Amino acid sequence: MFLESLEVLNFRNLEGKLSFGRNLNIFSGENGQGKTNWLEAMYLLATTKSFRASRLIEAIRFKEEMAFVRGIVNRSAEIQHQLQVTLQAGTRSFTVNGKREPLTRYLSELGAIVFNADSLEVIRGAPDARRKFLDGGIVGIYPAYLQTLADYNRVITQKNSLLQTAQEKEYSLAKTEELLEPWNSQLVEHATRIYKSRVRFIERLREHLQTKLFGKEEISVRYISSLEGKGDLSDFAALLSERLKLRVQAELITGRALIGTHRDELEILFDGHELKKFGSAGQQRSALLSLILANLGVYFAQNNEYPVFLLDDIDSELDYKRIAPLLEFLHGKTQTFVTTSKESFVERFGRDANLFTVSGGKVESTYPSDASRFAGR
Repeated sequence: MFLESLEVLNFRNLEGKLSFGRNLNIFSGENGQGKTNWLEAMYLLATTKSFRASRLIEAIRFKEEMAFVRGIVNRSAEIQHQLQVTLQAGTRSFTVNGKREPLTRYLSELGAIVFNADSLEVIRGAPDARRKFLDGGIVGIYPAYLQTLADYNRVITQKNSLLQTAQEKEYSLAKTEELLEPWNSQLVEHATRIYKSRVRFIERLREHLQTKLFGKEEISVRYISSLEGKGDLSDFAALLSERLKLRVQAELITGRALIGTHRDELEILFDGHELKKFGSAGQQRSALLSLILANLGVYFAQNNEYPVFLLDDIDSELDYKRIAPLLEFLHGKTQTFVTTSKESFVERFGRDANLFTVSGGKVESTYPSDASRFAGR
């Protein structure tokens, strides 16, 4: 998988069209000039989402009504597709070779994984960040899983609304249980798929996890169901159904869904200790990188190609003793895009890279100018 070129119009402060090399591409320049915006545009092209803004309308240039990001993706010598995401009036549309496609079909065209300061929430943040990491990895190899997540979230939203109404109107326990039954039935169906998908994905992550790539500590991961210790997880659907019946009164009292995969957790340990509580900042970054690289490995095993890898402000998040083995590991595998504001980074790692100097959103200079020089690498 190779992002051959990227063209933008009215997306943040960006202008122009760029062509890229197959290995390392470096965006350099002073802070606030638009380096991260270029990576955000790539991520939008791949996922139809931003890794910075929850409302995509914020990415449209001020006083403009429409923006687009367009790219050429080279899947092989014979397969080349043009992708485009258009933002307009609070909506987004996406096309492949000028034809609108379902989201799950579109998402199979270009994979992208990002590492930035916010990514550390996977280690340091709430369980929701770790669940999103798992779900994002699964969507990367099974785009249809996105619909399962949407269906599950819809059920949880509807169930919470029902519980709040039941609480406000003081419904009886029996009436509440009757009203919840169809929603709980759907919840069991979707949650079982999610649970099995996450457990399987964790197994695949372990297969590709290079536990000591960046340090001496051994990294391990484990999926923890909120039903753990409550019964037989091997028959997850039956156990979940049982727990839902037992917890109706508690859910009525709180007015929200208390049982389901939205309360599960990913445990990340180093040398048997909880990384979030006991790991240093460097150990946390190393562990996150190890997980991301394992995710790259799972993606490759499934698709026989790597997604593009986006590393924003790389030398602010990582020291050179971690950057060097990381870039060495990635070379020849992924097409990698990094941003930096430090000339020392370019001097040390830019010799075999495509270099882009960014100022005011525009690329002022590139080297080498002929990206095809990297085509055989």
